[in-house]
Amino acid sequence: MPKNPADCASMTDIRVEIDRLDQALVALFAERWAYIGRAAEIKKAAGLKADIPARVDEVRRNARDNAANAGLDPDFYEDIWARLIRHSIEREQVMLGESAD
Repeated sequence: MPKNPADCASMTDIRVEIDRLDQALVALFAERWAYIGRAAEIKKAAGLKADIPARVDEVRRNARDNAANAGLDPDFYEDIWARLIRHSIEREQVMLGESAD
């Protein structure tokens, strides 16, 4: 059963919880990745490009706002999301034939 940080009495407890959260984060990233693939399929049928700057800006703003609302450093999490977005666009570009990968 997951523990709250205050309930952890040892570094072993802390490490178990961090590992559990890391697994959950990877599972969420895998789920997000599946949506990126589907987005590329829909974009292809609609004649859209992989990179839609207005949406990129919106996702980055959301990352900043979500981080700030959680009491986290918005600059740090926007940077993580910028890399995530760039990686997602690169995958879509390949799927859409916009890139020679």
